Amino acid sequence: MGPYEAAFRDIDGDERQVLLVAEQEGRVVGTAQLSFLPGLSRRGAMRGQIEAVRVDSGVRGGGLGTRLIEECVRLARERGCVIVQLTSDASRTEAHRFYERLGFEATHVGFKRTLA
Repeated sequence: MGPYEAAFRDIDGDERQVLLVAEQEGRVVGTAQLSFLPGLSRRGAMRGQIEAVRVDSGVRGGGLGTRLIEECVRLARERGCVIVQLTSDASRTEAHRFYERLGFEATHVGFKRTLA
């Protein structure tokens, strides 16, 4: 089993994970992953973490990305999350404008440490 198949199996088997897949004519053209994160911040609130938002370049600009994000937000509300968050690579300024149009604010500085 390859790494993508193994990751999909783990996500699919975890009740705190949702993988959204958009199809057109039997072809995958978009994805988004929503993780539900319990936490001690904000009075023990649940957070929705949006990851892996991808839209095929041939269908960008048609509203699919917006629909994927809106569905993640809807599912997060439905599950009782008090906040939904995402990260985006610092170089992706066009993506940042897209997220801001959807009501997201750049409120934090993120840090990552790669583990080999």
